[in-house]
Amino acid sequence: MTATPSLYLLLLLMGAGWGLSVPLSKIAVSTGHQPLGLIFWQLFVVVAVLGAICAVRGKPLRMGRPYWRLLIMVALTGAVLPDIFFYLSAARLPGGVMSIIISSVPMFSLPIALALGNEDFAWRRVAGLMVGLSGILLLMGPEASLPERAMAFFIPVALLAPLLYATEGNLVARWGTQGLDSVQVILGASIFGMVFTLPLAILSGQWINPLETFGVPELALVGAAILHALTYAGYVWMVGRAGSVFSAQTSYLVTGFGVIWSILLLGERYSGFVWAALALMLMGMFLVQPRRSILLAPGATLEEGGDSSQKDPPG
Repeated sequence: MTATPSLYLLLLLMGAGWGLSVPLSKIAVSTGHQPLGLIFWQLFVVVAVLGAICAVRGKPLRMGRPYWRLLIMVALTGAVLPDIFFYLSAARLPGGVMSIIISSVPMFSLPIALALGNEDFAWRRVAGLMVGLSGILLLMGPEASLPERAMAFFIPVALLAPLLYATEGNLVARWGTQGLDSVQVILGASIFGMVFTLPLAILSGQWINPLETFGVPELALVGAAILHALTYAGYVWMVGRAGSVFSAQTSYLVTGFGVIWSILLLGERYSGFVWAALALMLMGMFLVQPRRSILLAPGATLEEGGDSSQKDPPG
């Protein structure tokens, strides 16, 4: 169908919202909060928001044993593990750099998709992979690319998050969603994620009680989680309304807005190498993006890699 001005406005708002979650997540770790405690409360907020959305839509949560493999896989590769690496890196890397790194999900998704037989080989997409990876190398290589050279060590750590997102997306594309729609999958996976992270956070000493010292970092965490839940639900709705190719444009906006919000909220300034890396990554994303859609759930189509391949930064 033809995209209306209102759909373009929603696309813009989604990109701005998801992009805002990057600097908000960086603010959340600014006081030294450790990943597992943050992840538990992040998932708690996501469950509350998406649970309310499911209730309003009249689509109940399904957590039966037949869904466990799917939900546990999404919980681990789409939330708990990538968010650990994301928060560890966000505490040390600029928010704009994190936005560029997270946008590498399609770069990792392509070789995994080829290995699993989800996609056919295409030179255009391989060229996009090379262009995108050159952007990452540009961040790590030149002396002036990062404020401190020690930060370069955390770029490979940060890259583990998009690698896991790409793995999740390809497994969802491979397995399907067993009749669940995407919001139900994320809701169920988030509940499993809470079950996993609660004991780990307590035993590792990373547990936090945000009500004890509720301030700007804790408010930023709540805001990022709400933004993620709402914009994700909006993305799922848009895919069903305007199609996956149109909706996939969100990924460009998320990256761009992540950099812009980091400049405005965190006062970050970047060298020419970082801007060049951003341009290369956007070009690589354009070339790598698939031109067809894959059916993941009845009545909805999502780009290769599923909703996770276009997933906004954790938060």
